[in-house]
Amino acid sequence: MSIQRVGIIGTGAWGTTFAQVLADAGREVIMWGRNEETVAQIQSGSNQRYLPGIRLSPKITATTERSEVATDVDLLVVVLPTQVIRETLEPFQDLISPETPILSLSKGLERNSLKLVTDIISEAATVELYRVAALSGPNLSREIIEKHPTATVIASSSEDLASEIAEACHNSYFRPYVSTDLVGVEVAGATKNVIAVAVGAAEGMGWGSNTRTTLITRGLAEMTRFGIALGAHPDTFAGLAGMGDLIATCSSKLSRNFSFGYRMGQGMSKEEAKALSVGVVEGAATARPLVRQARKLGVDMPISEAVSAVINDGADLFEMSRALLDRPRKRDGWRIHLV
Repeated sequence: MSIQRVGIIGTGAWGTTFAQVLADAGREVIMWGRNEETVAQIQSGSNQRYLPGIRLSPKITATTERSEVATDVDLLVVVLPTQVIRETLEPFQDLISPETPILSLSKGLERNSLKLVTDIISEAATVELYRVAALSGPNLSREIIEKHPTATVIASSSEDLASEIAEACHNSYFRPYVSTDLVGVEVAGATKNVIAVAVGAAEGMGWGSNTRTTLITRGLAEMTRFGIALGAHPDTFAGLAGMGDLIATCSSKLSRNFSFGYRMGQGMSKEEAKALSVGVVEGAATARPLVRQARKLGVDMPISEAVSAVINDGADLFEMSRALLDRPRKRDGWRIHLV
């Protein structure tokens, strides 16, 4: 299969950035969105709401018609907030060919089902899971749209599919690697957003590099434990989709999750912090379902528990940080050994 024409469902910052990545790799791209103003802007060569000051390739077009993005494409890309994927994709069911591969750029767990994004897509679009792939890595959209070099991981249970998609988006500044650990790549992408909220909050409270590094390292241990419980390979969390994405998301104010946490750390309410975010803060939306799933699996995730308690239960941020420090001592590493 040769991927030449790509449809993208979603017109936000990451979807538009990935459209440019594909165009710079020589592909024709058509995007779909509900907002007529944003679609008209993309048709005119920009997306001022999400990527101000950026000119888009003439290879990128946009539409509000579902049939135009879902038919006659070699690859369909889903870039939507996790909690609306199912309801958005279901009207596409009759339009998507069962042979059309789908790539997820979304990260999170569904609130009610606790499912990962590729499972949601497979069900909502009635496509077999082996035709669905996920992309994740240290990929801050503003840096990529400005063509700063980066790498990413494309994962699928089919290595051939992952390789075909990687070839389609490989260009001079965007280097994709492939993986068959679909669960691991998705878990890493979902959980790192929650950890980034914690790191942002710590920096907003005025704490320094030691605190940030501690949260990132112990956050990685949480991510790894959770992933292994779902069948992921531990090595995935040491790669681009794990540590790579975690460092990027926890270290840059370009990250919505970090910035959201930072504002809360400075004293803003959840509502005030969200209001200043352009787009959905996936870490905030993922925290509760992540904690619910971890409890079901018997996985210890204290940082994620703290983030969820602050966001969803009104817990005091400073008290939760103290509670983390007061936990029983353990050996270092992702395995739990009390000392």
